[in-house]
Amino acid sequence: MLDIFKRNKKDNKATQPGTPDGFAFADKMAEKLIVNDQIDSELYTKYNVKRGLRNANGTGVIVGLTKISNVVGYDLDDQNNKNPVEGKLYYRGYSIEDLVKNCLAENRYGYEETAYLLLFGELPDKKQLDEYCQILGEKRDLPLGFARDMILTAPSNNIMNKLARSVLALYAYDDNPDDISISNVLRQSIDLMGYFPSLISYAYQAKHTYYSKEDLHLFTPIPELGTAENILRMIRPTGEYTPLEAKLLDISLMLHAEHGGGNNSSFTTHVISSSGTDTYAAISAAVNSLKGPKHGGANIAVINMMKDMVANIKNYSDDSISAYLRKLLQGEAGDRTGLVYGMGHAIYTLSDPRAKLLKEMAKRLAEDKGLMDQFMLFEAVERLTPALHAEVTGSEKPMCANVDLYSGFVYSALNIPIDVATPLFATARLAGWCAHRLEELVAGNKLVRPANVCVQPPRDYVPMEERK
Repeated sequence: MLDIFKRNKKDNKATQPGTPDGFAFADKMAEKLIVNDQIDSELYTKYNVKRGLRNANGTGVIVGLTKISNVVGYDLDDQNNKNPVEGKLYYRGYSIEDLVKNCLAENRYGYEETAYLLLFGELPDKKQLDEYCQILGEKRDLPLGFARDMILTAPSNNIMNKLARSVLALYAYDDNPDDISISNVLRQSIDLMGYFPSLISYAYQAKHTYYSKEDLHLFTPIPELGTAENILRMIRPTGEYTPLEAKLLDISLMLHAEHGGGNNSSFTTHVISSSGTDTYAAISAAVNSLKGPKHGGANIAVINMMKDMVANIKNYSDDSISAYLRKLLQGEAGDRTGLVYGMGHAIYTLSDPRAKLLKEMAKRLAEDKGLMDQFMLFEAVERLTPALHAEVTGSEKPMCANVDLYSGFVYSALNIPIDVATPLFATARLAGWCAHRLEELVAGNKLVRPANVCVQPPRDYVPMEERK
């Protein structure tokens, strides 16, 4: 094992993350804590509390205004009921379909152009895009010593954890970290977008060398290459990739770059930025938000679900697939949650435009790699689940495939390690986070401070000797 992975293994309980006594105490006290923190669900109705910032009909509570993006998945009638419509996603007023299809038609990569659009509010001409990409390319290399000191000598078993820590650590490598003027935050944003491919690639290599005892393969980024190409080059042992593979990853990054200011991680960026804190604190918080399995981990859940399906279905007939999906919905298969991952969405009803676009490209990749059988299994899940869901749950709510279904297929087909899936999501969404942070600072909004209703009645103090 390389010296950079040596750790101090002194038998010192005080330096360990938990001791037997500490775990036992926590287990004992957790029961008391749970009892004391329980809140009667009826109180939420009594005080008209919008749990999860959602209205009773499932729509989000409006808490801000934005020009960055818009998500359309339903119309509301006069009675405030949802009417299903085909899904639409707009970046700065441009439909995601137009952005992706024009990049494909012109046979060029589009993520950097998308990031430019989100940051500056307008599409660049060729000269502007070239200048932006040149500045971005100059930030592909991490600061001197950073990879060794902050990543390779302190690997984490979770790459999202390492990514969040690395973003925070970059504060110490910035000569002007606390200046929240627009020009300085913009400079920091572009720096981070340049650094992210190296951050996740080195974190992945460090993890698998330290924890899985695999060979260490480190490639330096190439400034002239885009985000998608650098990532594929740096996470693969050979550093090789095909143009189709890079194009498909590039499109996936475009589709994940932004999704309205109300998603959890973008809203986190607004909340943290409203306090006036630095860029590294705000973006690290967004990364940690995305790390949560309810937000950024759905594509991993799709991959695991499909692996389980392949292992348990004898043939790919509709009857066999339906039987397994029914078991999933009844909580008798998979992770026993009753969910079919990659199906359904909080906003989209009839269709998710990202899923439709990614499906088209995923089919091309499946044909190129001889994976049509696997692709047809994903397609069958999309086709069969809505009726089965209605049958098992009795729900009449429309259910469409969401972007995670086909991104799960794409990551598997590209041989992208499962633990890199969510970090890729973060790399894509960084453009949206930075755009929202800048918008928050330009608007000069007030500190985000929602209210809670305290339902704990006043109590008389009890002296120590009288407590039981």
